[in-house]
Amino acid sequence: MAFPCVDQLEQRTQKLLQSFDGGPEPSYSNPISGYSLYQHNEPFLLDHGGILPKFEIAYESWGELNADKSNVILLHTGLSASSHAKSHPANTAPGWWEKFIGPGLAIDTNRFHVICTNVIGGCYGSTGPSSIDPKDNKPYATRFPIITIFDMVRAQFEMLSSMGIQKLHASVGASMGGMQSLAAALLFKERVGKVISISAAARSHPYSIALRFTQRQVLMADPNWNKGFYYDKVPPHSGMKLAREIATISYRSGPEWEQRFGRKRAQPTTTPSLCADFLIETYLDHQGERFCLQYDPNSLLYVSKAMDMFDLSASTSAETAIRRARNTLRLQEGKGSSAPENAATPPEEQAKACVTSTPAAELKAKEELQDDPKAQLNDLKQGLSTVKDIPTLVLGIQSDILFPVWQQKEVADCLRETGNKSVTYYELDSMYGHDAFLLEVVNVGSAVKGHLELKR
Repeated sequence: MAFPCVDQLEQRTQKLLQSFDGGPEPSYSNPISGYSLYQHNEPFLLDHGGILPKFEIAYESWGELNADKSNVILLHTGLSASSHAKSHPANTAPGWWEKFIGPGLAIDTNRFHVICTNVIGGCYGSTGPSSIDPKDNKPYATRFPIITIFDMVRAQFEMLSSMGIQKLHASVGASMGGMQSLAAALLFKERVGKVISISAAARSHPYSIALRFTQRQVLMADPNWNKGFYYDKVPPHSGMKLAREIATISYRSGPEWEQRFGRKRAQPTTTPSLCADFLIETYLDHQGERFCLQYDPNSLLYVSKAMDMFDLSASTSAETAIRRARNTLRLQEGKGSSAPENAATPPEEQAKACVTSTPAAELKAKEELQDDPKAQLNDLKQGLSTVKDIPTLVLGIQSDILFPVWQQKEVADCLRETGNKSVTYYELDSMYGHDAFLLEVVNVGSAVKGHLELKR
């Protein structure tokens, strides 16, 4: 019996080996240009104690910035997206939200200045595991520190501050981007005018965590992963291909595939094969092939883990505040205070106040929450209560299995029950599953446009 799927993997390995002699390289190692770079040259403290001595953020923008810089929309990306949401003269390739951004479109560039970034931890220009560690001029690999969604957002707002942008017209995102849009409102409520969260959640649930964990396990089981140190070797392309195939199952829906593929075989007159045989199998195989050299494997590990840890509950926010404050103290004690002369309270004193005002009893209370669903929901409501004055659009897809629609309804309900009187909630009856936010241009676009342009 022939095994073309196995032969294909071996052939790719050989081609990658040739890359050291001028053959093809993974596309993420030479990202397409056309983006601008924000450079942050001060140490950046991360939520789990890691420190980036400096970082860069790749970003692209569309539309004119008005005189008072009040028309800015920060567009957050999903897990593996670059900053290239829309084509422009420096990069004419279609962007991942090409049909949503532009004059008169959902995000109207005649009205708004749109900024989209590649998140830290990514591999399309922003600092991530494939970036060079200034300590030894080698890629960070898995020496890169653990990051959170909050770290990504705080880095973005450092960039915005450097641009003199004090308040956003809106924070907009779908999937992991929707997590970021909510996190932005929680962290910087005075700097966010509106929120749009599409196909996202206020906390990751066990099913989505399990899916991402499986992807990471498959990837790390590839011998070429080499504990993350593969940048001068053959990358773990087999693991990446399988991880993407698992992910793709969660991105689309059964009804779509039933209609699109049914039980059809690719070559019905031939003897069944143990490789891709049914049309649905060839589709998954194709998706894996497209992706396996397109995105850095370590970035997939770090960014997907950040999604797993995401939780806007009050107890988690308190725990993060304690950890962040203690880490800030360590940083300040290690290098001396770097507070600006006009600061009302030095950073180390702010940190001490935060630590002493958040007793360990709160962490114990968090542990007790785990067995009480009602208490967990109240905890989430309390965490979202700070967003009560920000007009928010929450949009879900009924066929989404990665971020089930009950999670979007949970966000909307929690916001309303804690006093937000400007919450709009839509459910779309689309067969495209989680990826509907990329494909439902009319329905998703109309909701986005209406919320952004509504005057309150």
